[in-house]
Amino acid sequence: MAKEALFTILENHFDLEESSVLDLFSGTGSISYEFASRGTQQIMLVENDPRQLRFIRNTLRELEMTEVEVVRANVFAFLRHASLSFDIIFADPPYALKDIETLPDMIFGNSFLAPGGWFILEHSRKQDFSHHSHFLFLKKYGQVHFSFFGQAEKRS
Repeated sequence: MAKEALFTILENHFDLEESSVLDLFSGTGSISYEFASRGTQQIMLVENDPRQLRFIRNTLRELEMTEVEVVRANVFAFLRHASLSFDIIFADPPYALKDIETLPDMIFGNSFLAPGGWFILEHSRKQDFSHHSHFLFLKKYGQVHFSFFGQAEKRS
């Protein structure tokens, strides 16, 4: 339900076929597969766990999804060294991850978002990012919370 609602929001704001996507803490890669299935042609996913990466690579091969680039890296190290820009950045870190609150600053401190782009952070109800200067709005779906960030002014 949460993923479907997220994509409804994204499809109403972006032309997904023309958007570039960065998927951080990819896990099984499900968000990247969803973007690819909606026509997104430029997707980069970042995952560090070798087992997850094997699963992702096998799935991409089986589904013949060539639009997804797989990067094996620690997300924090990747964000410190990458110099790319994306329309949509999605992060689904483990909810108990130490330093989760630093992710928005890392994204905006290094100009990873293209003009008009959004950073979406999935997190538990325990985190509150509404004070962040780039916070746009929050969507809640049961235990899943999505905080949206961008360059625009706050809205509800």
